[in-house]
Amino acid sequence: MPVSREQHETLFRVMPPVVTGLVYAIGLGGLVLYGPPDTFPAVQLLLFVAAFAMAQGLLVQHHARGMRISFNLTDIPLVIALFFLPPFWVVATKCLASLLFYAGRYVREDIGLLKPLFNAGLTTGGTAVAVFYVQYMGLGAAADPRTWLVLVSAIIITGLFTTVFISLMLYFMSGWDSVVKAWIGFTLTLIGPVLAGCVGVMFLVLLDATIWASLLIGFVVVAFVYLARSYMALRRQRQVLRELNDFTQLVVDSVRSKRLIDAMLGRLRDILSAESATVWVPPSGRYPQIRLTSALDDAGLTDLDPIPDALQRGVMESGKGVLLSPKNGTKAQKETLEAAGLRGAMLVPLRSGDEVYGCLSVADRIGGELSHFVPVDLQLLETIAANVGIAVQNERLLDQLRYDAYHDPLTGLPSRRRSLAALQEALSITVTGEVVAVLMFDVDSLHEINDALGHEAGDTALLEFAGRLKAHAPAGSFIGRIDSDEFILQTRLASTEAAVETARRLRTELQGPFEVGGVAVSLSAAVGVVTHPDFAADADELLKRADGATRQAKHAADGVQLYHSGLESESLRRIGLAADLRQALDRGRLEVHFQPKVRLDRALSAPGAVVGAEALVRWPHPTFGLVAPEEFIPIAASTGQLGQLTETVLDEALRRSAEWAGEDGPLPMAVNLSPRTLADADFPDKVASLLERHGVPAERLTFEITEDDVVSAEPRLTPALDRLHAMGVRLSVDDFGTGYSSLAYLRRLPVQEIKIDLRFVQGMATDADDRAIVEAVLGLARHFAIDVVAEGIEAHQTVEELRELECEAGQGYYFSRPLPPDRFAAWLDGQGGGSGRSRLRVV
Repeated sequence: MPVSREQHETLFRVMPPVVTGLVYAIGLGGLVLYGPPDTFPAVQLLLFVAAFAMAQGLLVQHHARGMRISFNLTDIPLVIALFFLPPFWVVATKCLASLLFYAGRYVREDIGLLKPLFNAGLTTGGTAVAVFYVQYMGLGAAADPRTWLVLVSAIIITGLFTTVFISLMLYFMSGWDSVVKAWIGFTLTLIGPVLAGCVGVMFLVLLDATIWASLLIGFVVVAFVYLARSYMALRRQRQVLRELNDFTQLVVDSVRSKRLIDAMLGRLRDILSAESATVWVPPSGRYPQIRLTSALDDAGLTDLDPIPDALQRGVMESGKGVLLSPKNGTKAQKETLEAAGLRGAMLVPLRSGDEVYGCLSVADRIGGELSHFVPVDLQLLETIAANVGIAVQNERLLDQLRYDAYHDPLTGLPSRRRSLAALQEALSITVTGEVVAVLMFDVDSLHEINDALGHEAGDTALLEFAGRLKAHAPAGSFIGRIDSDEFILQTRLASTEAAVETARRLRTELQGPFEVGGVAVSLSAAVGVVTHPDFAADADELLKRADGATRQAKHAADGVQLYHSGLESESLRRIGLAADLRQALDRGRLEVHFQPKVRLDRALSAPGAVVGAEALVRWPHPTFGLVAPEEFIPIAASTGQLGQLTETVLDEALRRSAEWAGEDGPLPMAVNLSPRTLADADFPDKVASLLERHGVPAERLTFEITEDDVVSAEPRLTPALDRLHAMGVRLSVDDFGTGYSSLAYLRRLPVQEIKIDLRFVQGMATDADDRAIVEAVLGLARHFAIDVVAEGIEAHQTVEELRELECEAGQGYYFSRPLPPDRFAAWLDGQGGGSGRSRLRVV
C-alpha cells in the first residue's frame, strides 16, 4: 500500500529521535553488560576524561588530490584506554567526555538539541562496540603485533558503526543520495582511522615502556595539533576567498551575458548549502517587481518565494542583515519563519550606494533538523550581497535586467521570445476579412560587410536596416529581431495577396544605399511570407514556415517567396538525404572522382605535364540520381557528418596518390576542406595518420579552402593551419578573387597556392577587365612567392592567354572532366604518366 505524503513527512520527523535512542541503548547496554568493576582508578579516569574531551574537538583534515582525509585525535586515547582501562570505565569515560563536549557546543553554538544528543550517543555506542570487539578478540602484551592489529581494527569497526547510524539519520533527513555519499566518503577516507589507530598503538608501546614517555607524547601532540589547526584555518580562509572570487567573476560574466540572476542564485545556494536562494526587488515606478527563487529540487528559477514578505520588508527598512535560527532572531521573527514552514533563514539588503533596493535571502540549510546557519554564514552572505550590489548599482542596470529578457540589445527590438509571445497573442484574436501576415527578412551581404569593414560596421548596418523597416512598416505592425540577420514583421492585412505586395514594397524601400563608416553599401533582404489562418495554426508553425519561405526567397527573382506546401517537400527531401547520406558513408557508396592539374608556363620544364589532381566527391543516389555536392555537403555539415565525409575523401585521395606514383613520387593530390573540419583540434593528427598509412609525403597533399572561408574563419583556423604547415601539408586558397576583404591574410597564413576563380579565367579571352584581374592576381602571387592554378579552363585560347601571362598551372574541362578512378588511371596512361613513369604533356 503506497505511503501518503503526510505519512512520509511524519516518518521523517519521528525516526531521527528513534535512531538517537537506539545508539544510546547500545552504549548503555555496554555499561550494563560489564558493570562497574571493584576498582576505581580516579586519577586515570580523570586523565582519560580530559584526554577524550580535549581530543573530541581536534579533527585534523587534509585535502589531497580532491580527497579529504579526516584524522580524529579522539581515536588515539581510545586505543590507550582499550588497553589499560577495564571495559566499563572505557565506555563510561568516553560517554562522560562526549556529553561534556557536546553540552559545551550546545551552549556556545546554534546547533539545536537533537544534533549534540545524537553525536554523544553515537560516540558512546561506537565505544561500546569497540569494547565488545576487543574483549572478544583478547589482547596480549603491548609489544605484541596481534595486539596492535586488534586495536587498530577496533578503531575501524568504530568508524563502521558510526557510518551505519549516520547513514540511517541521513536517510531520514535527506534521502538515499546522502547515504551513498556517506559510504563513499567513509571508503575514501578510511586511511584516517587507520592512521589514528597506528599513532595510538605507537603511544601505547611508549607508555608501556615508561610512563615518562607521556611528556614526549604530550609535546608532540600539542605541536602537531597547533600546526594542523593553523593549516586548516589558513586553508579555510583561502577557500572562502576563492569562492568569493569565483562568485564575483560569475557576477561580472553574467552581467555581460544578461543572465545575472540565473547564475547568481544557483551559485549562492551552492556556496551556503541552502535549500533555496531568493532575490526580491519590489516594484519601482514603471518597473515591475523581480521575485525569483532557485530551489534545490527545481531545474530553473521559479517565482515562488519561501521567505515571508514581512521579513524581507523588515530587512529593507532596517538596512541590516538578519540571521534566523533556534538561537538567533526575535521571537516574532521566529514565529513568522515557523509559520512559513522554514527551519532557518538569512536575509541581507541589496544596496545601490546608500539606497536599499532589494533583498537577498537563503532558507533552510541542507542537512535537515541537525543543520542551521551560523553567524559566519551571515558575514559571507553580506559580502556576496555587496558584490552583487556593485554589479547592479543603478536603476539603469535594473531596467536592463528586466528589459533585456525580451529585447535585442543591439536594435532594441523585441527578441525571439517576445516575438513569439506577441505573435501568439495576435493569432488568438480573429477579425473577419483580415489575415495575420508574418514577413521574415533575411538580410543579405551582411557577411561581406563584416569581413570588409568590421563587425562594428555590420552592427551599424543592422541598426539602419531596423530603422528603415520601422519607418516603412504598415501602421500597427509588430517588428522583432529573431536572429543575427533575421527580422520579422507581423501585421494584419486584407488578404494573402496584400501581404505579398507589402513584402515586395518593403524590400524595394529597404534596398537603398546605406552609409556605414563613410562608405556607401547596398543591403537587400530575402523575404518569406506566410499568413494565418491560410498556412499555419500557431506561432511556432508560422515562424517555421516563414523561415522555409525565406530560404527559398534567396533564389527567387524578386527576392520574395510566399509559403506553399511544395516547400515542405523540399524540407522533407533534405531530411531524407541526411539519413541516406549517413548510410552511404557507412556503406562506402560515395565516389571520389579526380580532375588533373596541368603545367602551363612554357618557360618551365615539361610544359603540359600533369602536376597533380583534385579529389572531388560524387554521390550517385539510388532514387534521386547524381546529387550535387552543393546540395549534400551543407547537409553533411548541418548533421555532423562532415568529418566522416572529409576523412572518406582524404583516405581515397591518398590511396590513389600512392597508387598513381611516378618517378618523382606519389601523385600530388588536392582535397577541399570546410572551416568546420579545420576547427577540429584532432584533424591534423588524423591527417598525419592517413599520410603515414598510405606512405605519401606531406608535401604531396594540398588542402583547398575558399577565400571567403579563409577570411571569415581565420582566427579559428590558424592553429590547425599552422600545425598542418609544420607537417609539410600545403594550403591553397580556392575561388581567389571573389572575396570582399583585405588580402592581409596572405601574409598571416601559411598559403602556398591560390586558385584563380573560373569566372575570371573563362572571361579573360573576351573581357579586358577579367584579363586585368587575372594578371593582377599573378603579379600578387609572384610578390608573395605563391603558386597559381587557373581553374575552369575550357578553351585553347584561354590556355594561350594564360601562357602569355606566365601562369604556372591550370585545371578545367579543356584537359579533362573529373573522372572515376579507373578512367582517370586510363587517362594518365594515355598521357604516358601512369605508375612508374614520368608524367608527360597533355597539350
